[in-house]
Amino acid sequence: MPHLTSTRPRTSGTELRPGVGVPGYAHPLLAPTEWGELTRPGTPLHWVVLNVAGGPGARPDPHCLEAAGRLRNAGIRVLGHLDTRYGTRNFGELISDAQRFVDWYQVDGFLLERCPADHAGLPEVRRTVATLRVIRDEAHIVLGHGIHPHPGYVELADQLVTFSGPWSDYRWSQVAEWTIDHSPERFCHFVHGVPRPNLGEALRIARWQGAATIYFTDRTDCGGHTDPWEAMPGYWDEIVSRVGTGVSE
Repeated sequence: MPHLTSTRPRTSGTELRPGVGVPGYAHPLLAPTEWGELTRPGTPLHWVVLNVAGGPGARPDPHCLEAAGRLRNAGIRVLGHLDTRYGTRNFGELISDAQRFVDWYQVDGFLLERCPADHAGLPEVRRTVATLRVIRDEAHIVLGHGIHPHPGYVELADQLVTFSGPWSDYRWSQVAEWTIDHSPERFCHFVHGVPRPNLGEALRIARWQGAATIYFTDRTDCGGHTDPWEAMPGYWDEIVSRVGTGVSE
């Protein structure tokens, strides 16, 4: 299979510390169980994205404040969701949203959703990331390309989302050769529509392709009409068990 042909060296379980990055559940009022499960002791979370209303919203939301506070008190990074609209978003609006995330929810960093992936987008993303690091000291920055971008982006952020899409594409995906020069901790994979029997295979693909942060779900996007990340996977406990112990076979 294509994903097993990578020349990336194998990494032992002690060196590769896989974990879950949550792209953003529905509002805490609509998904109280999901938000509550995230603070269960032993859950291998790298970070959780907070998306109030396509961003920080128009005013502080008490339910989101409470949810973000519980996560941060548990030592879990909370990232604000910023939609760059593939580079068409006004810079001032983007930074204004980021400032509100910091002021209202004390986020630890940001996920730049729909981030440009081509060489032409590099200067503006570099400018944006540099400004975000001024707004929030030691900000954890994740660039949500959803595909393998131009390799220049890897120097701008802490992590890149190099796959975001359905299982039907992921199971035959191939890793870009340039990623081999970077540690697995730099890459994230988000995959929806993963059947429970294929969860182990999905974890093996992530390991072979060198992505330490993953989010797999059996939810689907219903042909692009729903957000597959809004609800918890039906096999959440199994993901926590497998990823938490480093088991991917």
